[in-house]
Amino acid sequence: MNVHSRFETELQVRPDDIDMFQHVHSSRYMDYVLAARVDQMGRCYGMAWEEYIKRGLGWFLFSTRMEFLRPLMMGDRFIVRTWIEDIPGPDTARVCFEIDRLPARKRCFQGEASYKLVQLSTGRAVAIPEDIRARFEI
Repeated sequence: MNVHSRFETELQVRPDDIDMFQHVHSSRYMDYVLAARVDQMGRCYGMAWEEYIKRGLGWFLFSTRMEFLRPLMMGDRFIVRTWIEDIPGPDTARVCFEIDRLPARKRCFQGEASYKLVQLSTGRAVAIPEDIRARFEI
């Protein structure tokens, strides 16, 4: 079993993230995870999303599990931590995530998501190329 590095991205709740109950709407949490993954793909893995697109590749989300533990509120700063938990198949990566409110680092949200690598022109799953797998082994 490989152990993969965990990476962090700091973000802040914006006014348009707030719902009528005065906390972050549930749909925004996965937006935060996506924003962190986009940041981390280039900054931490050395392969920005644009490089995938140039190669005709994209990641398709096919499964997710989410746990909402504490609400984020207007103005909160928080850390989104993500890591590749495993690569269970030739075309699949399972990513785990956590969101901790700053400065106390209280856990607000956690879960996991499974993605398939697809050929953008066909929408069909393709095996993860070895050079991309190697980037994940950090």
